[in-house]
Amino acid sequence: MDLRALRYFIAVVEVGSLSRAAHSLYVAQPALTAQIKKLEAELGAQLLERSHAGVTPTPAGTQLYQDARRLLSDAEAMGERIRRLPQGPEGSVTIAVPFLLTTLLLGPVIAQLSQTHPRIRVFVLDGLSLTVQKAVLERRADIGIVVDTPALPGLDCQPMAQEDILLTGLDRGAAVVPLLQSDPGGGLPSLAFAHASRLPLVLQSRRFAIRQSVEAAAEQRGLRLNIVHEHDSARVIRSLYHCGAGFTFSPACTLAEVSLAQRQQSAAPGHWIVARVTDPALQRRYFVTTQASRADDAATAVVRECLLAHARSLIDGGQWQACWLLDASPQAIN
Repeated sequence: MDLRALRYFIAVVEVGSLSRAAHSLYVAQPALTAQIKKLEAELGAQLLERSHAGVTPTPAGTQLYQDARRLLSDAEAMGERIRRLPQGPEGSVTIAVPFLLTTLLLGPVIAQLSQTHPRIRVFVLDGLSLTVQKAVLERRADIGIVVDTPALPGLDCQPMAQEDILLTGLDRGAAVVPLLQSDPGGGLPSLAFAHASRLPLVLQSRRFAIRQSVEAAAEQRGLRLNIVHEHDSARVIRSLYHCGAGFTFSPACTLAEVSLAQRQQSAAPGHWIVARVTDPALQRRYFVTTQASRADDAATAVVRECLLAHARSLIDGGQWQACWLLDASPQAIN
């Protein structure tokens, strides 16, 4: 059964004659008759009563006539709704993002694009920083956000944002609170890296970017890290420091998650610590990358613009404690 056959049947019922319907439809009468017989065979019911005066619908034909009118009306309305959709870029765009940024950035961006550009489909690859780099280099992603990687072969890398890596955890023995330095401006307190390195730490393995930054800072100061738990799973690390098993280093983009943990543990003894690390400061930079060898197609350009606009709005609005770099001068970035 198809819509054309239903249109033919409606025309026959409305004019009461196969020959007149064939004439109005500009089809040969044998072809029209064949379509009606095909409908009857598909539905297993006689649809028309034939007489010398013409044709009339049987009870089954009357029911089909009513249902077919509604169906064709719905089909017309559907087509009109589709035609009224805003025209614009169309296609699939894949974004590769470090998993710690996924919650912060991707949900709102995808939701917005589904409203403003429904013809663009967005796919997300989230994982380790190296996974993101590999996805863009292998052209499995059209847009990537990489960590602390200002240049990659074959890629156009532009500095996007810079954020602090914070020390977080539950200070059960109140040993950390006296070591904190308050911020005169009312921001987060700070803690010297030498003090942080001696705390019981729960960290991921050395293949993770944050661990590499922490290791580099320790080596630079000749310090040894007091690692009490080491796991690759970010969920395990999160569970450990949430329950007070140790402290960890988290980028500022996870502050909302840390605040949730604070609220959940508000009845637990001790103090939640969220502090910037100093001497040296621990920071990470994000670079937005695209293929250098090709110009962005319209869909990729729209998604990139939406992604960057949302990231900028989060920073400007204080929801992401980071410094925006994309429009900054080279001197300001350095």
